[in-house]
Amino acid sequence: MQVQVRYYAAAKAATGMAEETRRLPAGATIGAFLDDVDSTSPAVFARCSFIVNGVATTDRARVLDDGDRLDVLPPFAGG
Repeated sequence: MQVQVRYYAAAKAATGMAEETRRLPAGATIGAFLDDVDSTSPAVFARCSFIVNGVATTDRARVLDDGDRLDVLPPFAGG
């Protein structure tokens, strides 16, 4: 299956890209996706939250489906 992934802030810096289309096995979870991420700073992803198809989640056991859009959001400060 394919999932469209968008990285923000420190996650973008850690992966070196703003977005990608990632191939994952059927039934993959957010946690499995994170295990597969090639990052210069994997600790960044330990603190991230996520938006899947417009719905916020911190559940790394959430199963992803083909065609999902996953936004990876590290903690933000300021405002």
